[in-house]
Amino acid sequence: MHITALKSPDSRDHRSVIHPDTVKKILALPGATVSFESGIGNGINTSDQTFIDLGLKAISRDECLSQGNFIITPSSLSIDESNKIQSGSTVLGMLNPFYAVDELKALNQSRINVISMEFIPRITRAQKMDVLSSQANLAGYKAVVESFAHFEKAIPMMMTAAGTIPAAKVLVVGAGVAGLQAIATAKRMGAIVFATDVRMASKEQVESLGGKFLTVEGAENLETEGGYAKEASDDFKKKQEEILSETLKKIDIVICTALIPGKKAPVIIKEGMISNMSPGSIIYDLAAIQGGN
Repeated sequence: MHITALKSPDSRDHRSVIHPDTVKKILALPGATVSFESGIGNGINTSDQTFIDLGLKAISRDECLSQGNFIITPSSLSIDESNKIQSGSTVLGMLNPFYAVDELKALNQSRINVISMEFIPRITRAQKMDVLSSQANLAGYKAVVESFAHFEKAIPMMMTAAGTIPAAKVLVVGAGVAGLQAIATAKRMGAIVFATDVRMASKEQVESLGGKFLTVEGAENLETEGGYAKEASDDFKKKQEEILSETLKKIDIVICTALIPGKKAPVIIKEGMISNMSPGSIIYDLAAIQGGN
């Protein structure tokens, strides 16, 4: 079997689907040869030569597609790329199944086996393969770090001889994996943190991290069996909008993470609400690629 590893075509995406610490397990598979797209390790500070020294071969993206029997990718493949893959091959990776529908149809029409990592359930025995949770964890952390880097005031409360600077106030919209990590990170850096979510089960989790949960009056638990959020009713949205409009008057940074799998992201922060925010405030929207909150 010829296993090939692709890098993301997006120059901003520095993830690598192979790593020097774990690639030995792949090489140990009976009859397996492993090649990779040249430059795959640039984002993790790993040269092509490091992988070559471990027994891998550096080839072009087109060669990875046309020669691979088992292709690993961090992102969906274009329709043109699907046509280059041998029939009967297998593609595994984060294939964006809810949004890259035409691309997945092209793979199907080319008689290619597809394993989309996004469909791995959040259950105990699948934790090691739960890519959505691991990526969301990193995204929640990075959202806070980048927001704080752009914020032009101090984050923790500063007590000086000249006076006291109050701590920054952060609102996290959506308390899933990314949201909870954002809460934890913001608290560790000294911010006062508020959070809101349609899933009432998240209230206890938010408070355990030191956040203040904004409860919508008469809210029901809008959570699926898989632990994801369901779409809220119009009444819930109206009450949530009223609470957020008032809360945003005192918020410095908003981290948006709310998503509904397979659907456009719910628009929670409306244009009228933004006018309530102070100049210099920041909104960091992790849901932007799905339409934005």
